[in-house]
Amino acid sequence: MSLIYLDFNRTTPMAPSVIEAMQPYWSTHFMLPTQSHVHASAVSEAIEGARESVAFLIGCEPFELVFTSGGTEANNLGILGAAEFDNTMDPLDGPPHVLISNVEHDAVMQAGLQLGRLGWDVELVPCDADGLVSADEFEKRFRESTQMVCLQLANHVLGTLQPVRELADRCHNRGIRLHCDATTSVGKIPVDVTQLRVDSLALSAHKMYGPKGNGALFVRRGLELKPILFGESREMGLRAGSENVPGIVGFGSAASMAGRCVDEAYETLAELRQRLIDGLRSNLGEQVLIHAEHVDGLPNTVTVQMPAEAKRIQKAARHLVVGLAQSESPPDEMTRVLRAIGRSEKEIGRAIRVSVGWTTSREQIDRAVNLLAEAADYPSP
Repeated sequence: MSLIYLDFNRTTPMAPSVIEAMQPYWSTHFMLPTQSHVHASAVSEAIEGARESVAFLIGCEPFELVFTSGGTEANNLGILGAAEFDNTMDPLDGPPHVLISNVEHDAVMQAGLQLGRLGWDVELVPCDADGLVSADEFEKRFRESTQMVCLQLANHVLGTLQPVRELADRCHNRGIRLHCDATTSVGKIPVDVTQLRVDSLALSAHKMYGPKGNGALFVRRGLELKPILFGESREMGLRAGSENVPGIVGFGSAASMAGRCVDEAYETLAELRQRLIDGLRSNLGEQVLIHAEHVDGLPNTVTVQMPAEAKRIQKAARHLVVGLAQSESPPDEMTRVLRAIGRSEKEIGRAIRVSVGWTTSREQIDRAVNLLAEAADYPSP
C-alpha cells in the first residue's frame, strides 16, 4: 500500500512547476545579484520578480516584503526587530508590555520569551475551548505600556481562524503594533494584509508547495525595524547574508500558483475535510470527538480525538502520516495547544491532526478512514 500523506500543515511537497523554476538558479544562473556582471543583473531581476509574486499574493507592495530563511526568522524579525524601536521604559508605566496569544507557534512563543529576557513584560492571552482568542480578551489587558500584540491568523493545530482584523482596529486606536503569524494560512485561504490591517505578517514557502528554508516578512510601509542578523546588508538593510536565489525563485513560483488556485482549492479542501469527518463518524460513531468543529477554521484542518491512543493507531495504520502530540519536555506545539484548550493528558494522547492538501484525493481519504477505523480496534500489544 502506498503512503497516504495527511500532514500538510507540517510541510508540503514542492510542486513540479516550482522545481522547474528553481533549476536554472543552481547552475546556469548561479551568481549573486550584487556581483558586477550582466548575468548577476538577471539574477537580481529574478529575485525582484519573485518578490512581486509573493507581494501580489498577500496584497502588499513589493518594497514592503523582506525575504527570510523561513517563517521562524520572519516571526523573529517581526517581533524582535520591532522591539528594538519599542523598548522605551517609563518609570510610571513600567517596562514595555507585549501580549501574545497562548496558542501561537513556537517561533512566536520563543521570540516572546526572548523579549522577557530583554526586560519586556510578556503576558499570554488565553483562548477558549475551540482555540479562539477574542479581541475582547486582548483589549481588556491593554495598558499604557502595551507596545506590541502577537496573534496568528489561524491555529496550526486546530485550524481555528482568529479575529485579526478586529484586533488590529483596536490596537491601532491605541498606537499598538500587531504582528501576525500567517505561515499556516497563506495558500489555503485568501490573505490580504490591507484588509487585515496588520503591521507585520510572516509567511513560509514550504507550507505552500515551495522550498524549505524560505520565508518572508511583510513590513507595513513606514514601520521601523532593526535587523536581528548582522553582516553584509541585504533585503533593504533588514537582513544580512547572501540570498538563497533558487529558494526565492521557487517561493515566487509557489506564490504565483497559490494566487491562481487558492479559491478553487478552498472548496476542494473543505470537501475532503468533511468527507473524512463523515467517514470517521460513520465507522466509529460517538467514539470520535472533533475539536473546534463549530468555529470558522482552515478548510483543510481537523483535529480528532480517537477512541484509542494515537501512537498505537499510527503504528497500526503505518501507511498513514498524520500529526500526533508528543509527550517530551518541553511539550511540542500540538500538546501545548491542546492543553491550552483544556484537554487532559489522556485526551491529548488520543488526538490526531489531519491536514489535507492539493494532492489529496477522495480515494486517499476513504482509505485513511478505513485505516483509522481498523486501527482504533487494533489490539494493544
